[in-house]
Amino acid sequence: MNRYLKAINVALLAVVLIVGCQQKPAKKQNTANKQTTSSEKDNGFPLWGYDLQQTRHVPYNKITKDNVKDLGIVWQADLANWDKKIPNASEDFPVVKDGVMYVTTSMNRVFAIDASNGKKIWQWTPPKDVLDHLDHADLSLLEVVASRGVAVAEGNVFVLIADNRLAKLNAKDGKLIKMINLWDTIPGAKLENRYYETMAPMYYKGNVYVGSSGGDNGIRGFVMAYKASDLTPAWDGPFWTVPEKGEGWVKGKYTGGGAVWGEIAFDPDTDVMYFGTGNPAPDFFKKIRPGKNPYTDSVVALESKTGKLIWAKSEMDEEDEWDYDATSTPMILNATVNNKKQKIVVHGGKNGKWFAWDAKTGDTIYNGVPFVKIQHTSQPTDPNKPAMQWPGAEGGQNYAPETYDPKTNYVLIPGINKPSLEVAAKDENELEQKKGLFPGTSITLGPKGEDISGTITAIDVNTGKNAYQNKTKQPMRGGFTGTTTGLAFYGELDGTVNALDIKTGKVLWNMKSGGAQIMMAPAIYMDGGKQYVTFVTGTKVVTYGLGGNKSVTPSKDPGGADPEGSGKTDNANHGSHGNKEKDKKQPADMNAEVIYKKSCMSCHGGNLEGGAGPDLRHVGVSMSEEEILNQIINGGGRMPGGLVDKDQAEVLAKWLSQKK
Repeated sequence: MNRYLKAINVALLAVVLIVGCQQKPAKKQNTANKQTTSSEKDNGFPLWGYDLQQTRHVPYNKITKDNVKDLGIVWQADLANWDKKIPNASEDFPVVKDGVMYVTTSMNRVFAIDASNGKKIWQWTPPKDVLDHLDHADLSLLEVVASRGVAVAEGNVFVLIADNRLAKLNAKDGKLIKMINLWDTIPGAKLENRYYETMAPMYYKGNVYVGSSGGDNGIRGFVMAYKASDLTPAWDGPFWTVPEKGEGWVKGKYTGGGAVWGEIAFDPDTDVMYFGTGNPAPDFFKKIRPGKNPYTDSVVALESKTGKLIWAKSEMDEEDEWDYDATSTPMILNATVNNKKQKIVVHGGKNGKWFAWDAKTGDTIYNGVPFVKIQHTSQPTDPNKPAMQWPGAEGGQNYAPETYDPKTNYVLIPGINKPSLEVAAKDENELEQKKGLFPGTSITLGPKGEDISGTITAIDVNTGKNAYQNKTKQPMRGGFTGTTTGLAFYGELDGTVNALDIKTGKVLWNMKSGGAQIMMAPAIYMDGGKQYVTFVTGTKVVTYGLGGNKSVTPSKDPGGADPEGSGKTDNANHGSHGNKEKDKKQPADMNAEVIYKKSCMSCHGGNLEGGAGPDLRHVGVSMSEEEILNQIINGGGRMPGGLVDKDQAEVLAKWLSQKK
């Protein structure tokens, strides 16, 4: 479950938007004719995790440990220059196929870009009726407003829409071929029932595979397959991860979960698919769902052709009352284990532990190798006595992917060392009072001075032991992509991009991206005999190559990003007109209290007293206006960013900073 922490004690850096592009001369004239047809050798990054096994290990060798220091920016494109209303794209994982890069934004805009020079080929926006539905929807039901990528196959681009639809586009021109409503074949899978989409759909052997988000809201988790040719069901029905309401352990109104919102791995030798599942709901209130709640917090193996269960392994030794999903993407490895070759499935969970199982049988090989601080207790019910839980609600590993290096036999794990102060509901009446929005779950403002950082852990798959562990200044929210030359590339929340020597753990190169809050792993690809590394930050797509530009254009707006993606960075836009007028002169849509009631009250309470989100009555004591603004714009943990526009965010931040 990629979710946004209710606590806002640590503000994320705002995304920096830069107008203009550094571009090298276009090498190819007819970019519009680039197709996603299959080729004998694909030099791109054709799938979400490069290969079907999701190892994020590319075979390209032009960038080495010796020359990586020569990397610089070869092109950059700001999506906001093409569409001033474009939403944030920070969680997108680009796909590059036959020279075309595909990038998605939140609210599911799709861009096709010439991967050699950053020029736009086409862009797609969902139809008006879909946009109208989203515009009028209760966005508080979306814990995350994100789109993590597309599937490209058979000359088409497949993308999931936030309100539970699957669209098929022509890869040549971006024209919509067909769109289906998931709720027509998956009973109840509607936004109004608290289902929503953030994942990248997966293509495998003629089918498109989808799951959904919403596990914290008590939805019924599922995986479903559709035929890529016409988007009709490929299975007889969904594979459900939890029982139907009223059956088994799913007794309460807001009981459920097990959402499959992470990407899926496939074994082309056996046609078995592997995926992680989310936490049971209500999150912290385990009394209403006693026991282990099968198929939640688990890695599951299915027959991809039929959806038939093969095996499932829980990552929890006890009842989950801490929101410890297992929904990062598993990797399928042919690795050396105890000095013998073995096909295994590996996975790191939000509980801060790493696992390995035999791919065929599900037999456990490594059972819970810790990679971050783990210190948790049973959840208290007194809001005046919250418990500090490690890992917190963001988890030890969130959706950020691992990578595998076959030469060293190492897996790299992106870790989050960040606690939460947490409280569970007292009883079922309290669940009803919150109307099931993060039911049974409260997170309060955390104390200052806690160690909040990240980790890069290298696991030796032969032994299951740590080869090394590096500490990073910020939590690792993006993940890794590795190369055959022994390098792993990753980005950080402050906008720095890095290249790591996988064998030693030494950082060999880093550079600023000109943005911030990198929450994705890079796409690495070849074009014209040259190797490129692409990161996404905010609305900006930044591509590095050997001999590129070492300078980064600074932002003119120290206040950070525009969640609407306007790309405006001139000083005249730093601070809205609303901040320059008294409240009584503000129009209704620029009055802080009006904005709060519309966009914030459902989580933080009618009088700032807290609810699903933290108590904000004295938030100005612990957070500055700038920190509050960054949190509203970018989100963090469980709180979504971009629920209000920039001007409204600035009005809210000023108002809240005065709450002391």
